[in-house]
Amino acid sequence: MTDATPARGGKRPAKGLKDILNSESFRSAIYQIALGAAVVLLGLYLYQNVVENLQRQNIATGFGFLGEVSQFQIGERLIEYSPRDTYGRALIVGLLNTLTVSAAGIVVATVIGFSVGIARVSSNWLLQRIALGYVEIVRNIPVILQVIFWAAVIRNLPAPRNAVELFGLGFISNRGLAFAVPVADPAHLWMGLALLAGIVLTVIGTRLARRHREKTGRYVDMLWPGLGMIFGLPLLVWLLSGAPHVIDFPERQGFSFSGGATISPEFVALMLGISLYSSGFIAEIVRAGIQATPKGQVEAARSISLRPRFILRYVVLPQALRVIVPPLTSQYVSLSKNSSIAVVVGYPDLVNIGNTVMNQTGQAVEAIAVMMLVYLIISLVTSTLMNIYNRLVAIKER
Repeated sequence: MTDATPARGGKRPAKGLKDILNSESFRSAIYQIALGAAVVLLGLYLYQNVVENLQRQNIATGFGFLGEVSQFQIGERLIEYSPRDTYGRALIVGLLNTLTVSAAGIVVATVIGFSVGIARVSSNWLLQRIALGYVEIVRNIPVILQVIFWAAVIRNLPAPRNAVELFGLGFISNRGLAFAVPVADPAHLWMGLALLAGIVLTVIGTRLARRHREKTGRYVDMLWPGLGMIFGLPLLVWLLSGAPHVIDFPERQGFSFSGGATISPEFVALMLGISLYSSGFIAEIVRAGIQATPKGQVEAARSISLRPRFILRYVVLPQALRVIVPPLTSQYVSLSKNSSIAVVVGYPDLVNIGNTVMNQTGQAVEAIAVMMLVYLIISLVTSTLMNIYNRLVAIKER
């Protein structure tokens, strides 16, 4: 009787067409293609149905309105804009405002969240209870109420004439936060590039030091050299450029301020509301990540006299980040989407400006589609960046 099994090291017989058609991978691919085609056809059907109904009611369709003149003003913007510009440019202004408040909110929420999260596992009983109270308050009050609360607080601050002075560096009033800024100088661009170079060199040096430690067992401390490159290179560029130090201070002028830079009360209220709300969830994520580290490993690290910062960096954080990063990504995405409630305080974000465009043009479907697409892209980009970071900090088993 002939054995049909190929000999060890021999070639497997080529699969025939029948074997390919009956394979699980082929059927899986066919099912996915069929499902994708069905989704596309359903989308085309719905789009065609909407277009026909709009045309039947003599309502304009398409995205041609983006090139029309907007004829409305936007009070807060990062780029040049006037009522003679197009609706498309108005939406870009709203997008930049959304990205600005989202980025500021992420930074503030991360700093507060990590600080409160670490305090939640502190051995100090009072500090731990204060952190717990903070978390329970900000997590259980709806974010929209927190935004409205901060807007009401800011609007009840003194007028500019009686503004609260911030140690000679600025003022806080019901017109927002006015603060001193350096006068623009060509050296600032080179200082920014030097800062970027310092960060890159620090990352490279840290990786080289880690490889050296893995090969030889000798530890090279990169903390102070890294800080020296990050802060020393911009300082060196500043000194070589003549040390430009002209500062533009804000001054009271009538019902507002002149000079310096001013952050509107709407921006401050929205940023505080969404960032404080998210910081409560981030604090609990950080607490869970730290407590997920086995206590035995921390005690073992202490038993060999490792410094506390080494224990935190090489024992606690590598294991805690595996727990922290995935839900932290979700919080960043949620914070970006929560910025869409800016309409309740009048901050001109993408949704606020999009509503104005929709009311003026009557093309609700297209305007909403643009806003949905933008928020989808923001969420996907945020998730992608955090997934890349998650892979970089992941513990690689060998």
